[in-house]
Amino acid sequence: MTDTDASEDPNDEVQYHIEVAEGDVADAVLLPGNPERVDKITALWDEHEEVASHREYRTATGTYDGAPISVTSTGIGSPSAAIAIEELARVGVETYIRVGSCGAIQPEMDVGDLVITSGAVRQEGTSAEYVCEDYPAVADHEVVSALVAAAERLGHDYHVGLTMSADSFYAGQGRPGFEGFRAAGSESLVEELQEANVKNIEMEASALLTIANVYGLRAGAVCSVYANRITGEFRTEGESRAAETASLAVSLLARMDEVKREAGVDRWHAGLSL
Repeated sequence: MTDTDASEDPNDEVQYHIEVAEGDVADAVLLPGNPERVDKITALWDEHEEVASHREYRTATGTYDGAPISVTSTGIGSPSAAIAIEELARVGVETYIRVGSCGAIQPEMDVGDLVITSGAVRQEGTSAEYVCEDYPAVADHEVVSALVAAAERLGHDYHVGLTMSADSFYAGQGRPGFEGFRAAGSESLVEELQEANVKNIEMEASALLTIANVYGLRAGAVCSVYANRITGEFRTEGESRAAETASLAVSLLARMDEVKREAGVDRWHAGLSL
């Protein structure tokens, strides 16, 4: 192996893309897309320290409500998100929560609401490189429960349901492209998803959930509604609500894990109390 090959070995102690090593991050990591969201998320925490910054990947570690927590930005789309998941798993991360923005496709959903993903339609291509297209993208029930409990405690309006993840912002989400270009099927895409009771569209959740399930990790997603594709309403609103909800969910998951240890069980369930 040449020196160049060795420097690009994804199993090196310091991960090639995200530039973190074991001990740099907590067991639970929030995954925003935009690197600028890292500062907005850590502003909510008890304390934090930035531990790495390389390309689209910014990582900080700290505590929220006494629980260890980290955040790593992933950039836009599933390919770069998958790199972050892979490399975070290599340094010991077991819990992942995507914190993002989305377009709602049900008329009763307001801009600023939260969408907690229970499962995802895999219309991105990254997860297909891991497992066959029939494999479901399902959120971990403990993560979903923690996100719901967090949103309830914080008083944020939220919806729980299916998310569609696309590989492109324009053609793949039914929007016209340059000079009005329309991809095949794009004009009916949103209507068909709406009729199937899909709640929202974004670009990373299905890859995260698929990869996490393949590796036996737990993952979920919470997104702020920036636009309602049915009503035409658009505002960049609710970003801090998603960040706060995800951060509190990590604290609740830590408590769930402690309750499980005390009860001698492997999975948290409704018969256990926080």
